[in-house]
Amino acid sequence: MSALQSRASGGTAKLGHVVMIAGAAALGGFLFGYDTSVINGGVDAIQEHFGVGSALTGLTVSSALLGSAVGAGIAGGLADRIGRIRVMQLAAVLFIISAIGSAVPFAIWDLAIWRVVGGVAIGIASVIAPAYIAEVAPAEYRGRLASLQQLAIVLGIALSQLVNYALAAFAGGSASGMLGPIQAWQWMLGVAAIPAVVYLVVASAIPESPRYLVAAGKLDRAREVLNKIEAGDADAKIAEIQGALGGERKPKLSDLRGKFGVLPIVWVGMAIAALQQFVGINVIFYYSSSLWHSVGINEESSLLLSLFTSIVNIIGTLVAIALVDKIGRKPLLVIGSVGMTVSLAVTGWAFSFARVVGEDAMLPAQWGVVALISASAFVLFFAASWGVVMWVLLGEMFPARIRAAALAVGTATNWVANWLVTVSFPSMRDWNLPVTYFIYAAFAALSVVFVVKYLKETNGRSLEEMGS
Repeated sequence: MSALQSRASGGTAKLGHVVMIAGAAALGGFLFGYDTSVINGGVDAIQEHFGVGSALTGLTVSSALLGSAVGAGIAGGLADRIGRIRVMQLAAVLFIISAIGSAVPFAIWDLAIWRVVGGVAIGIASVIAPAYIAEVAPAEYRGRLASLQQLAIVLGIALSQLVNYALAAFAGGSASGMLGPIQAWQWMLGVAAIPAVVYLVVASAIPESPRYLVAAGKLDRAREVLNKIEAGDADAKIAEIQGALGGERKPKLSDLRGKFGVLPIVWVGMAIAALQQFVGINVIFYYSSSLWHSVGINEESSLLLSLFTSIVNIIGTLVAIALVDKIGRKPLLVIGSVGMTVSLAVTGWAFSFARVVGEDAMLPAQWGVVALISASAFVLFFAASWGVVMWVLLGEMFPARIRAAALAVGTATNWVANWLVTVSFPSMRDWNLPVTYFIYAAFAALSVVFVVKYLKETNGRSLEEMGS
């Protein structure tokens, strides 16, 4: 009995160690969420400060997303060449540079450049965190541990909204107000340097992925890490990883090639990544303050509504973390898709009662409440399903020999789709706001069909069992 208790205690200690290092890796997700959302509170102030139109402002806001696509595209190759930890450190440095540069731009194009730099960091972090967590997590806990990435993202979003609200309040209730030598919106962007420094320190303290170490031929170091994070025979695990990798050959981007351009599993991952964005989730975060302001809510209150949306997002993410390893990935996605379809359709219906005059829209009070409830329900269903499960799937669904490269392609697809939705939303909103939401609802309905027909369940399978 004592021997069994000793093994159980050792397994618990190792799981605790894995939880800590997975949480540390997920700090990149926190910066991902903070940096992508923080500009939300300063959109109107930036437009006013530089005296530019809504189109150029939208392009500046969305420029980070193009950088994110680039960062995601290069992260897999970098991770395979220099290791997961070095890539995390690179992302942290880019976050720091971007935050400082964005805080003191001298022109709108200068701000856009620094946003692109930050976007590259976001793209890198969005690839490396789920890849690393999936590679160090035991199969039975992988879904929940990989979900730490999304939890960190939504916490970053929520903190950015809180920081935005506090800074605007200190500046007299407006992001355009002065706080010392610069305006409040500049502080909003510059504060991101603080968690970026923390990320750099923490990333330097966690161990390298054992799967990368095996692929790089560093078997002694891989054995040392495996003994710390997994129970069982480390040498047997190394042999299993080598078999899944096809020996010690380093993976290449050309490994993704298949009959229809890329392998079918890569197409599935790309489709999952695109559908997650085509439901329109990120217009809630990027333009939520402007949107609610346009329906008659003052700037201070609209910032609070943005924070409320982030709290709903956190609650949904916690629900997903509790369920993802219990009921599986596919059922959670289907439930979320059905809920998103209904809530988006109701939101579109509510906005059909808006009276639009130029760029302003006024909703009757009762329909304003309906829009708020349905939009919040949409965020809840998304966070409890697609927000978490897409990242979990991209980190685990690909065979070991192509994982880093395929994850990079899938994540880059996600960022390109994110950019398309973000840059098109202002024009679509001005054209027909209700129809815009109905289009997002149609994509949510399409996602139900896709998941049921094409997605294979990955719950409970080891990474080495994933086939092409």
